[in-house]
Amino acid sequence: MLPRDARAFRILVQWAFFAWIIYLGVRFWFFVRHFESGGTTAYMSRPPGVEGFLPIGALVSLKHWVTNGIVDHVHPAALVLFLTFVAMAFVARKSFCSWLCPVGTLSEGCWKLGERIFGRNFHIWRPLDIVLRGLKYALLAFFVKIILVDMPAQAIGGFLQAPYWAISDVKMLHFFTNMSLTAIVVLAVLTGLSLLYRNFWCRYLCPYGALLGLISLCSPMAVRRSPKACIGCSKCTRACPSRIDVEKKSTVINAECTGCLSCVSNCPTEALSMKPPFYRRYLPSWSFAVLVLTLFFGGVGFGMLTGHWQTSLEYQDYMRLIPMTRMMGP
Repeated sequence: MLPRDARAFRILVQWAFFAWIIYLGVRFWFFVRHFESGGTTAYMSRPPGVEGFLPIGALVSLKHWVTNGIVDHVHPAALVLFLTFVAMAFVARKSFCSWLCPVGTLSEGCWKLGERIFGRNFHIWRPLDIVLRGLKYALLAFFVKIILVDMPAQAIGGFLQAPYWAISDVKMLHFFTNMSLTAIVVLAVLTGLSLLYRNFWCRYLCPYGALLGLISLCSPMAVRRSPKACIGCSKCTRACPSRIDVEKKSTVINAECTGCLSCVSNCPTEALSMKPPFYRRYLPSWSFAVLVLTLFFGGVGFGMLTGHWQTSLEYQDYMRLIPMTRMMGP
């Protein structure tokens, strides 16, 4: 598979995964609607994959597992998916962001649309860009402090046993299906900014991406440049959505690198390759694609095989809890 094919394959994976997320969301909506209607509408089983939208709860579940040795049985898939994405960052850089994340897919679609509309994407003044990039790390530090540092083990156990945590996925669904005016305005502003600036949300505001970016600095996989093959055309730097000066680096070790392979795909001489440090020859890009998908499906498969995927909540529990959802506040 040629480098350009890898770029097309990544886009295919992105949108296929996005379509799968939409399918899970629709299925979950039918599941919730069944209980909101008192059982009068059609029943569909609950898809555990929706727990991927509970990253803060997954962080709480992680501390519960580490400190108390117990895997949360209410939303176990949330922890499995979180650990899978972390493992992907350790091994394959921040590949979750550019290959699987639905927000990343929409963000990329926005700036590509903006490029067509305006003929270009805009850049924020470099000193301001550096300051703004600190926002996502500040948000990450906030969540790490209040959950991993300040939250006592007893409080964590109480939170994970509370009805609010049990229906947190339902609350997340209601955020999308019954969006407030404030949420609509915020999303509209972010969409507008994403049309002008490449990956605005991901670059400046996503704490999840910040965490994965820091972890990815330990990854053995990195874009490596061969000085002998490089002709100094700068196409790699211009193609990088994270604004990394690829052409001037022998190895791209940067928390902003998402492993999207845009630089590799635009190199006309195969001077760039995503590979580990011990591999000297050119490594085809399809190998990285296989690695990313293997890590993801391997993590999910492991969760299923070990019994940490399906919730312990039963039909009667949802019949009792879901009608209470709107009375539990935001």
